[in-house]
Amino acid sequence: MLLCLVAISGHGGARAAEYVKQNLFSNLISHPKFISDTKSAIADAYNHTDSEFLKSENTQNRDAGSTASTAILVGDRLLVANVGDSRAVICRGGNAIAVSRDHKPDQTDERQRIEDAGGFVMWAGTWRVGGVLAVSRAFGDRLLKQYVVADPEIQEEVVDSSLEFLILASDGLWDVVTNEEAVSMTKPIEDPEQAARRLMQEAYQRGSADNITCVVVRFLDTANQDHQGGLKKNHLSSVSQGEASNSHPGGTSQSHQGGVSHGQGGANKGHQGGGASSRPLGAANSSSSSG
Repeated sequence: MLLCLVAISGHGGARAAEYVKQNLFSNLISHPKFISDTKSAIADAYNHTDSEFLKSENTQNRDAGSTASTAILVGDRLLVANVGDSRAVICRGGNAIAVSRDHKPDQTDERQRIEDAGGFVMWAGTWRVGGVLAVSRAFGDRLLKQYVVADPEIQEEVVDSSLEFLILASDGLWDVVTNEEAVSMTKPIEDPEQAARRLMQEAYQRGSADNITCVVVRFLDTANQDHQGGLKKNHLSSVSQGEASNSHPGGTSQSHQGGVSHGQGGANKGHQGGGASSRPLGAANSSSSSG
């Protein structure tokens, strides 16, 4: 089974977010080492997507950027890659576990990297690179590219019977909902679409000032036995996504082949203002889906 999901949050306009949405997944699956060395392929795909977007921005006067957090399921391996401040959280054995790190300019190692490159971090309502950008890694952001890199941090998890579900969401959720609260709210809701909507609505009700994108993936530990050994197997049950702005907590929903469904509403986000776009990039098992 192959599944790739992404939560994207743009700033300075929607151009970077749209470009990442259209190109990151195709750059990844076309990489010659996608199966043999998936982590290397992910890193290359992130940086290639970033460099190609920057080339396309030569005629633009206004800087644009985007964060992206991806979850890639290859067989029984779940690889989470992150650039920026979206976040992936899993529920394993009933516990909330963050499997990505938010990239903020005030983190010791991020600040050191920025300063070593000749940049600076200062307080301007929040900690910002050059007093401008509230994340330390992102796609695009041409004028700050020397300091704001698109190198992903990648973490791998084994998909086994203890893995219950994954929450992949933008900072519009995590600004107002803790990892533990998100997992606690999701646990009793079997339908991942309803779980994603529940999380979105909670963030909206708590006054999240950012756009809210949420993907919920549930895993099933089936009792199906094969002809050889009768081993339990883990299967993806379904995927749900919701996206909302702070003025629109919901959206429409639709179903696709391949066990993928999503709900999507409007979005308007940015660290300095702008737009956002996020959706499942694609899924494939016995059939394929492109969202």
